[in-house]
Amino acid sequence: MTICSQSEADKVAAAGFAEVYTPVKSYLDELDAFLQLQVSKLEPEIQEHVRYVFGHSGKRLRAMLVAYSGRDGPAKNRADALVRLGSVIELVHLATLVHDDILDEADTRHRQETAAKKFGPAAAVLIGDVLFSHALELAAEFDTNEICRSVAQATARVCAGEIAQTYQRGEVNYSRDFYFRVIRLKTAELFEVACRLGATVAGHPVEFSEAAGLFGRHLGIAYQIFDDLVDLYADESMIGKTLGTDLAKGKFTLPLLLLLEKLPAEERDSLIARFKEGDKTVAADFTTRLQDFPIFDEVVAVFEAELSKATSAVAPFVDLPPVSAMQKIADLVRAQLGRIG
Repeated sequence: MTICSQSEADKVAAAGFAEVYTPVKSYLDELDAFLQLQVSKLEPEIQEHVRYVFGHSGKRLRAMLVAYSGRDGPAKNRADALVRLGSVIELVHLATLVHDDILDEADTRHRQETAAKKFGPAAAVLIGDVLFSHALELAAEFDTNEICRSVAQATARVCAGEIAQTYQRGEVNYSRDFYFRVIRLKTAELFEVACRLGATVAGHPVEFSEAAGLFGRHLGIAYQIFDDLVDLYADESMIGKTLGTDLAKGKFTLPLLLLLEKLPAEERDSLIARFKEGDKTVAADFTTRLQDFPIFDEVVAVFEAELSKATSAVAPFVDLPPVSAMQKIADLVRAQLGRIG
């Protein structure tokens, strides 16, 4: 495994983000203004809480996917529709983050206190509910019910993925099928719907909309695999969120699944038994053993395979304006790997 220095990796990642961010900066500015306008439409008691969540929302990658998949489409009022759609997707995403942080008991995200830490978990539950509800209200304002139906289905699937994972905690399911099903529901679903609906509301052909959805699905899977690597291999001060929570909360991510496959049966059974008994020291032993196998490189290979599937999905439509920009987003996700390891 060859990893560049941290400063070099940060520069590469920053350059990649700037390349995909700059063309859609005006779009994201409009989206931010639209979201702030939505705050004023909420009940006064919740406005401060929602503003806080909006203020620590990261790079807005899903909204960027909406903008890029709908780039230069022929539909009338395309720009306004894409801003509204991006806001819907962003609201759903933020709601899932607020709820995830409660379940994970995470204290920080993007170097700031989580809503659960700042306002308490009970208030955070309601904040997430408000965000979900307002997203569906905005989705219902489109002329077609396809947007509302797709967003509602995506929201239900994201929640189903979280439920499946939550019920699994305390058990050890090292089925890769289960793992990939959960991340497709929890993470890839919103990437997929952002790309598919972005192309749809912009008026691109149905065939491209479906291909864009596949791009988003595989990009989302790759992004979650990256996040799994971050939790086990990254430096917390660099990433800016609470790390090491996956195993502590009973989530067996891909690196840990590969480790369990490689360990001698006796050692594996011993570690699993200690985990089920609630041994607080077992997480450190898992982490130590990860260093004894080429787990990182194997997970990166799976990550790269998903990115390849993403770019292949839209390759037949290379003449359409969105495709080259979508490929750059895949390159941006790939560039993030240099920041860990």
